[in-house]
Amino acid sequence: MRLIISLVFIFLALQVFSQTKKQSSKTDSKAPVETESKAAIDPTTEQTANVNPMVQHFYDKYVTALQWNDYEVAKDALYDLIIENPQNDSLIYNLALYYYENQKYVSAVLVCQPLLSRNPKNTAALEISAVGYETMGVPDRALQNYESLYLLTNNLTTLYKMAFLQYDLKRFTESLASIDIILANTELDKSNVVYNDSGTKPKQYPMKVSVLNLKGLIQLEHMGDKAAAKKLFDEALAISSDFLPAKQNLDRVK
Repeated sequence: MRLIISLVFIFLALQVFSQTKKQSSKTDSKAPVETESKAAIDPTTEQTANVNPMVQHFYDKYVTALQWNDYEVAKDALYDLIIENPQNDSLIYNLALYYYENQKYVSAVLVCQPLLSRNPKNTAALEISAVGYETMGVPDRALQNYESLYLLTNNLTTLYKMAFLQYDLKRFTESLASIDIILANTELDKSNVVYNDSGTKPKQYPMKVSVLNLKGLIQLEHMGDKAAAKKLFDEALAISSDFLPAKQNLDRVK
C-alpha cells in the first residue's frame, strides 16, 4: 500500500502543474526520483493557475481519502484520474498494484493488459500479470509472462518459477533446461525459498535443494530413471536433511 501512495503522488506532482492534459510518455513503471514525490499543489503559486479543475478535484479527493485511511475512496479517485488521463501508464500501473497488493488478482491482471499492449517490455506489469495468472490457476498464461520477464531481467527467481510451471504443464524438457541454467548460476547459493518443515511450519531452505528435488521428480516421472532420481534426492537431503519433499520422494524410489 505504501508503494501505491508514493507512486501516485509522484505522478500527481508532475500532472497537476501541467497547463494542458498532455499524454504522458510510456515508461517502465519505475518510480522517478524520491524528491519529486514530495511536491504538492500550492494554490498561491502561478504554476497552479491553469491546472485542470477536474484533475485538481480528483487529486484533492485522493489526498483526503489517504489522510482518513480510506483506500477504497482513494482507489475511486485513482479511477477518476485515469479517466481524465487514459494514456498515463503510471496511473494505470498504480491501480494494478493496488489490486495486486489487496490480492484481487483478476482485476490486477486485467488492468495490466493495456500497459502490456502499449509496452510489452513493461517488467513491473509483466511480474504482476505472471503472479496473478499463477495465483488464479492459469499456468500457461503465467509461464508466458514469466518467460517474457526473464528475457528482460535474467532474474534467477523468475527462472525458478518457470521451471516449476514447465513441470506442472508437463513440458519436462524445458523444465530440465531451466533447472540446469539455475544450477549453473553463481547466485544460486545466495538464494532461498520457503517450504513447510516436518512440523508444518514455514522455513527457509536453499533454493538449490528445491531445484534438485524437482530435477529428481522429472528423472523419476518422465525419464523413468529411479537411480538418477534417488541420487538427486540424496543430494538435496545432504544439503538440508529435513527437506520434506525430498524425503517423501526418496521413499518412493526405495
